[in-house]
Amino acid sequence: MISFLIRRIWQMAPTLLGVVLLVFVLFNWVGGDPAYILAGKMSDAASIDNIRRQLGVDQPWYVQLGIFLKQIATFDFGQSWATGEAVSDIITSRLGPSLTVLVPLTLLETVLGIALALAVAFVRGSLADRAVIVACTVGMSISILVYIIVFQYWLAYKAGWFPVQGWGAGLPENLRFAALPILIGLAVSLAPTLRLYRSFVLDEVGQDYVRTARAKGLPERRVMWLHVLRNAAIPIITHVMANLPAMLIGAFLLERFFGIPGIGREVILAVERSDFPVIKAITVYVAVATMVFNLLTDLLYQAVDPRVQLK
Repeated sequence: MISFLIRRIWQMAPTLLGVVLLVFVLFNWVGGDPAYILAGKMSDAASIDNIRRQLGVDQPWYVQLGIFLKQIATFDFGQSWATGEAVSDIITSRLGPSLTVLVPLTLLETVLGIALALAVAFVRGSLADRAVIVACTVGMSISILVYIIVFQYWLAYKAGWFPVQGWGAGLPENLRFAALPILIGLAVSLAPTLRLYRSFVLDEVGQDYVRTARAKGLPERRVMWLHVLRNAAIPIITHVMANLPAMLIGAFLLERFFGIPGIGREVILAVERSDFPVIKAITVYVAVATMVFNLLTDLLYQAVDPRVQLK
Protein backbone atom coordinates (compact mmCIF):
# COMPACT_ATOMS: atom_id res chain seq x y z
CA MET A 1 0.00 0.00 0.00
CA ILE A 2 2.76 2.45 0.97
CA SER A 3 4.73 1.69 -2.19
CA PHE A 4 1.57 2.18 -4.26
CA LEU A 5 0.94 5.59 -2.67
CA ILE A 6 4.54 6.70 -3.22
CA ARG A 7 4.47 5.55 -6.84
CA ARG A 8 1.17 7.27 -7.56
CA ILE A 9 2.25 10.53 -5.93
CA TRP A 10 5.46 10.40 -7.95
CA GLN A 11 3.41 9.87 -11.14
CA MET A 12 1.26 12.88 -10.28
CA ALA A 13 4.26 15.22 -10.39
CA PRO A 14 4.63 15.32 -14.24
CA THR A 15 0.89 15.82 -14.64
CA LEU A 16 0.88 18.73 -12.22
CA LEU A 17 3.93 20.22 -13.92
CA GLY A 18 2.16 20.02 -17.29
CA VAL A 19 -0.89 21.78 -15.85
CA VAL A 20 1.32 24.49 -14.34
CA LEU A 21 3.15 25.10 -17.62
CA LEU A 22 -0.12 25.20 -19.57
CA VAL A 23 -1.67 27.68 -17.14
CA PHE A 24 1.49 29.80 -17.21
CA VAL A 25 1.56 29.94 -21.03
CA LEU A 26 -2.16 30.66 -21.35
CA PHE A 27 -2.26 33.49 -18.84
CA ASN A 28 1.14 35.06 -19.52
CA TRP A 29 1.36 34.87 -23.29
CA VAL A 30 -2.14 34.20 -24.61
CA GLY A 31 -4.21 36.13 -22.07
CA GLY A 32 -2.81 39.53 -23.01
CA ASP A 33 -0.95 42.14 -21.02
CA PRO A 34 -2.55 42.47 -17.56
CA ALA A 35 -1.15 45.99 -17.19
CA TYR A 36 -3.46 47.25 -19.92
CA ILE A 37 -6.41 45.50 -18.26
CA LEU A 38 -5.73 47.03 -14.85
CA ALA A 39 -4.79 50.47 -16.12
CA GLY A 40 -7.97 50.87 -18.16
CA LYS A 41 -8.49 52.68 -21.43
CA MET A 42 -7.54 56.13 -20.12
CA SER A 43 -3.95 55.36 -19.17
CA ASP A 44 -0.49 56.53 -20.16
CA ALA A 45 2.75 54.64 -20.76
CA ALA A 46 4.18 55.55 -17.33
CA SER A 47 1.15 54.07 -15.51
CA ILE A 48 1.34 50.88 -17.54
CA ASP A 49 5.07 50.47 -16.86
CA ASN A 50 4.49 51.05 -13.15
CA ILE A 51 1.80 48.37 -13.04
CA ARG A 52 4.05 45.94 -14.89
CA ARG A 53 6.78 46.44 -12.29
CA GLN A 54 4.32 45.93 -9.44
CA LEU A 55 3.00 42.71 -10.98
CA GLY A 56 6.44 41.44 -11.96
CA VAL A 57 5.43 40.91 -15.59
CA ASP A 58 8.35 43.03 -16.75
CA GLN A 59 10.69 40.22 -15.63
CA PRO A 60 12.01 37.51 -18.01
CA TRP A 61 9.69 34.55 -18.53
CA TYR A 62 11.82 32.17 -16.45
CA VAL A 63 11.70 34.57 -13.50
CA GLN A 64 7.91 34.81 -13.81
CA LEU A 65 7.69 31.00 -13.98
CA GLY A 66 9.81 30.73 -10.84
CA ILE A 67 7.48 33.15 -9.06
CA PHE A 68 4.48 31.10 -10.17
CA LEU A 69 6.05 27.85 -8.93
CA LYS A 70 6.83 29.51 -5.59
CA GLN A 71 3.22 30.66 -5.32
CA ILE A 72 2.01 27.09 -5.88
CA ALA A 73 4.48 25.62 -3.38
CA THR A 74 3.56 28.15 -0.69
CA PHE A 75 -0.18 28.30 -1.56
CA ASP A 76 0.22 32.07 -1.78
CA PHE A 77 -1.01 33.49 -5.08
CA GLY A 78 -0.74 37.08 -3.98
CA GLN A 79 -3.66 39.47 -4.01
CA SER A 80 -6.73 39.78 -6.19
CA TRP A 81 -6.34 42.44 -8.85
CA ALA A 82 -9.98 43.41 -8.48
CA THR A 83 -10.47 43.59 -4.70
CA GLY A 84 -6.95 43.56 -3.23
CA GLU A 85 -7.93 40.64 -0.99
CA ALA A 86 -5.50 37.75 -0.58
CA VAL A 87 -6.31 35.02 -3.08
CA SER A 88 -5.92 32.30 -0.45
CA ASP A 89 -8.47 34.09 1.76
CA ILE A 90 -10.88 34.37 -1.16
CA ILE A 91 -10.71 30.64 -1.92
CA THR A 92 -10.97 29.66 1.75
CA SER A 93 -14.01 31.86 2.36
CA ARG A 94 -15.75 30.71 -0.85
CA LEU A 95 -15.15 27.01 -0.28
CA GLY A 96 -17.55 26.74 2.67
CA PRO A 97 -20.68 27.96 0.84
CA SER A 98 -19.91 25.70 -2.13
CA LEU A 99 -19.52 22.64 0.10
CA THR A 100 -22.72 23.53 1.97
CA VAL A 101 -24.58 22.99 -1.30
CA LEU A 102 -22.47 20.29 -2.95
CA VAL A 103 -21.98 17.84 -0.07
CA PRO A 104 -25.73 17.26 0.60
CA LEU A 105 -26.40 17.32 -3.14
CA THR A 106 -23.79 14.65 -3.85
CA LEU A 107 -24.96 12.42 -1.00
CA LEU A 108 -28.63 12.66 -2.01
CA GLU A 109 -27.86 12.17 -5.70
CA THR A 110 -25.73 9.08 -5.03
CA VAL A 111 -28.05 7.41 -2.52
CA LEU A 112 -31.23 8.08 -4.49
CA GLY A 113 -29.54 7.18 -7.78
CA ILE A 114 -28.38 3.81 -6.43
CA ALA A 115 -31.70 3.00 -4.76
CA LEU A 116 -33.77 3.93 -7.81
CA ALA A 117 -31.38 2.15 -10.20
CA LEU A 118 -31.71 -1.08 -8.21
CA ALA A 119 -35.49 -0.69 -8.05
CA VAL A 120 -35.77 -0.07 -11.80
CA ALA A 121 -33.40 -2.94 -12.59
CA PHE A 122 -35.51 -5.17 -10.35
CA VAL A 123 -38.52 -4.56 -12.66
CA ARG A 124 -36.45 -4.27 -15.84
CA GLY A 125 -38.44 -4.52 -19.06
CA SER A 126 -41.71 -3.64 -17.36
CA LEU A 127 -43.96 -0.67 -18.02
CA ALA A 128 -42.57 1.06 -14.90
CA ASP A 129 -39.01 0.63 -16.20
CA ARG A 130 -39.90 2.16 -19.57
CA ALA A 131 -41.79 5.00 -17.90
CA VAL A 132 -38.75 5.86 -15.77
CA ILE A 133 -36.50 5.88 -18.84
CA VAL A 134 -38.89 8.21 -20.68
CA ALA A 135 -39.11 10.50 -17.64
CA CYS A 136 -35.30 10.60 -17.38
CA THR A 137 -34.98 11.44 -21.07
CA VAL A 138 -37.47 14.28 -20.74
CA GLY A 139 -35.75 15.55 -17.58
CA MET A 140 -32.34 15.52 -19.26
CA SER A 141 -33.64 17.54 -22.22
CA ILE A 142 -34.70 20.48 -20.04
CA SER A 143 -32.11 23.19 -19.41
CA ILE A 144 -30.97 23.87 -15.88
CA LEU A 145 -32.01 27.50 -16.43
CA VAL A 146 -35.62 26.35 -16.79
CA TYR A 147 -35.40 24.43 -13.53
CA ILE A 148 -33.92 27.45 -11.75
CA ILE A 149 -36.49 29.93 -13.06
CA VAL A 150 -39.52 27.67 -12.47
CA PHE A 151 -38.47 26.45 -9.01
CA GLN A 152 -37.36 29.89 -7.89
CA TYR A 153 -40.59 31.51 -9.06
CA TRP A 154 -43.13 28.93 -7.87
CA LEU A 155 -41.53 27.41 -4.78
CA ALA A 156 -39.72 30.48 -3.46
CA TYR A 157 -41.54 33.55 -4.72
CA LYS A 158 -45.12 32.27 -5.02
CA ALA A 159 -45.34 29.55 -2.37
CA GLY A 160 -42.80 31.10 -0.02
CA TRP A 161 -41.41 27.71 0.98
CA PHE A 162 -37.79 28.76 0.44
CA PRO A 163 -35.85 32.05 0.40
CA VAL A 164 -35.63 33.50 -3.09
CA GLN A 165 -31.89 34.10 -2.73
CA GLY A 166 -29.25 35.15 -0.25
CA TRP A 167 -26.78 33.72 2.23
CA GLY A 168 -26.51 33.84 6.00
CA ALA A 169 -23.81 33.96 8.64
CA GLY A 170 -24.20 30.54 10.29
CA LEU A 171 -24.66 26.94 9.18
CA PRO A 172 -28.37 26.55 10.17
CA GLU A 173 -29.31 29.71 8.29
CA ASN A 174 -27.12 28.76 5.33
CA LEU A 175 -28.78 25.35 5.08
CA ARG A 176 -32.12 27.14 4.80
CA PHE A 177 -30.79 29.21 1.89
CA ALA A 178 -29.13 26.15 0.34
CA ALA A 179 -32.26 23.95 0.43
CA LEU A 180 -33.74 25.16 -2.87
CA PRO A 181 -30.43 25.09 -4.81
CA ILE A 182 -29.90 21.54 -3.54
CA LEU A 183 -33.40 20.57 -4.68
CA ILE A 184 -32.81 22.09 -8.11
CA GLY A 185 -29.42 20.43 -8.43
CA LEU A 186 -30.99 17.10 -7.48
CA ALA A 187 -33.79 17.54 -10.05
CA VAL A 188 -31.20 18.27 -12.76
CA SER A 189 -28.66 15.57 -11.93
CA LEU A 190 -30.85 12.68 -10.82
CA ALA A 191 -32.12 11.78 -14.31
CA PRO A 192 -28.70 11.23 -15.96
CA THR A 193 -27.37 9.63 -12.78
CA LEU A 194 -30.27 7.17 -12.64
CA ARG A 195 -29.84 6.17 -16.28
CA LEU A 196 -26.10 5.70 -15.82
CA TYR A 197 -26.40 3.70 -12.60
CA ARG A 198 -29.16 1.58 -14.15
CA SER A 199 -26.80 0.61 -16.97
CA PHE A 200 -24.12 -0.30 -14.41
CA VAL A 201 -26.57 -2.52 -12.54
CA LEU A 202 -27.93 -4.19 -15.67
CA ASP A 203 -24.37 -4.97 -16.82
CA GLU A 204 -23.95 -7.02 -13.64
CA VAL A 205 -27.39 -8.65 -13.69
CA GLY A 206 -26.45 -10.81 -16.69
CA GLN A 207 -23.22 -12.11 -15.17
CA ASP A 208 -22.68 -15.78 -14.26
CA TYR A 209 -22.36 -15.12 -10.53
CA VAL A 210 -25.87 -13.63 -10.50
CA ARG A 211 -27.32 -16.71 -12.19
CA THR A 212 -25.47 -18.88 -9.70
CA ALA A 213 -26.86 -16.91 -6.76
CA ARG A 214 -30.39 -17.26 -8.13
CA ALA A 215 -29.87 -20.98 -8.74
CA LYS A 216 -29.00 -21.33 -5.05
CA GLY A 217 -32.43 -19.97 -4.20
CA LEU A 218 -31.40 -16.59 -2.86
CA PRO A 219 -34.19 -13.97 -2.84
CA GLU A 220 -34.04 -11.48 -5.70
CA ARG A 221 -33.70 -8.54 -3.30
CA ARG A 222 -30.69 -10.16 -1.65
CA VAL A 223 -29.13 -10.85 -5.04
CA MET A 224 -29.59 -7.23 -6.12
CA TRP A 225 -28.54 -5.49 -2.92
CA LEU A 226 -25.69 -7.79 -1.89
CA HIS A 227 -24.15 -9.28 -5.01
CA VAL A 228 -25.07 -6.93 -7.87
CA LEU A 229 -24.60 -3.69 -5.96
CA ARG A 230 -21.18 -4.71 -4.65
CA ASN A 231 -19.82 -5.17 -8.17
CA ALA A 232 -21.70 -2.22 -9.68
CA ALA A 233 -20.21 -0.01 -6.96
CA ILE A 234 -16.85 0.17 -8.76
CA PRO A 235 -18.05 2.21 -11.80
CA ILE A 236 -20.37 4.16 -9.49
CA ILE A 237 -17.39 5.17 -7.33
CA THR A 238 -15.52 6.22 -10.47
CA HIS A 239 -18.43 8.41 -11.56
CA VAL A 240 -18.87 10.07 -8.17
CA MET A 241 -15.19 10.73 -7.49
CA ALA A 242 -14.52 12.01 -11.01
CA ASN A 243 -17.37 14.52 -10.74
CA LEU A 244 -16.50 15.97 -7.33
CA PRO A 245 -13.81 18.49 -8.39
CA ALA A 246 -15.77 19.62 -11.44
CA MET A 247 -18.91 20.18 -9.38
CA LEU A 248 -17.19 23.01 -7.48
CA ILE A 249 -16.98 24.97 -10.73
CA GLY A 250 -20.05 23.49 -12.42
CA ALA A 251 -22.46 24.83 -9.79
CA PHE A 252 -21.80 28.44 -10.83
CA LEU A 253 -25.33 28.92 -12.22
CA LEU A 254 -26.93 27.92 -8.92
CA GLU A 255 -24.53 30.14 -7.00
CA ARG A 256 -25.05 33.05 -9.37
CA PHE A 257 -28.86 32.93 -9.39
CA PHE A 258 -29.20 32.39 -5.65
CA GLY A 259 -26.46 34.79 -4.53
CA ILE A 260 -24.35 32.05 -2.94
CA PRO A 261 -20.74 33.28 -2.45
CA GLY A 262 -19.12 30.05 -3.60
CA ILE A 263 -16.21 28.99 -5.79
CA GLY A 264 -18.25 28.81 -9.01
CA ARG A 265 -19.63 32.32 -8.58
CA GLU A 266 -16.13 33.58 -7.76
CA VAL A 267 -14.77 32.12 -10.99
CA ILE A 268 -17.41 33.96 -13.02
CA LEU A 269 -16.65 37.23 -11.24
CA ALA A 270 -12.90 36.71 -11.74
CA VAL A 271 -13.41 36.13 -15.47
CA GLU A 272 -15.57 39.25 -15.75
CA ARG A 273 -12.92 41.30 -13.93
CA SER A 274 -9.94 39.64 -15.69
CA ASP A 275 -8.71 38.75 -12.20
CA PHE A 276 -5.92 36.40 -13.31
CA PRO A 277 -4.48 35.51 -9.85
CA VAL A 278 -7.83 34.12 -8.70
CA ILE A 279 -8.40 32.19 -11.94
CA LYS A 280 -4.89 30.72 -11.90
CA ALA A 281 -5.18 29.65 -8.27
CA ILE A 282 -8.55 27.95 -8.74
CA THR A 283 -7.32 26.22 -11.92
CA VAL A 284 -4.32 24.75 -10.11
CA TYR A 285 -6.35 23.76 -7.06
CA VAL A 286 -8.97 21.98 -9.19
CA ALA A 287 -6.20 20.09 -11.03
CA VAL A 288 -4.66 18.99 -7.72
CA ALA A 289 -8.08 17.99 -6.35
CA THR A 290 -8.76 15.91 -9.47
CA MET A 291 -5.52 13.97 -9.05
CA VAL A 292 -6.13 13.44 -5.33
CA PHE A 293 -9.65 12.16 -5.94
CA ASN A 294 -8.33 9.78 -8.62
CA LEU A 295 -5.94 8.39 -6.03
CA LEU A 296 -8.76 8.02 -3.49
CA THR A 297 -10.82 6.22 -6.14
CA ASP A 298 -8.17 3.50 -6.48
CA LEU A 299 -8.07 3.10 -2.70
CA LEU A 300 -11.86 2.80 -2.56
CA TYR A 301 -11.73 0.12 -5.26
CA GLN A 302 -9.80 -2.15 -2.95
CA ALA A 303 -12.11 -1.37 -0.03
CA VAL A 304 -15.14 -2.36 -2.10
CA ASP A 305 -13.53 -5.37 -3.77
CA PRO A 306 -10.46 -6.88 -2.00
CA ARG A 307 -9.66 -8.81 -5.20
CA VAL A 308 -8.55 -5.55 -6.80
CA GLN A 309 -4.78 -5.38 -6.56
CA LEU A 310 -3.17 -1.94 -6.35
CA LYS A 311 -0.20 -1.80 -8.71
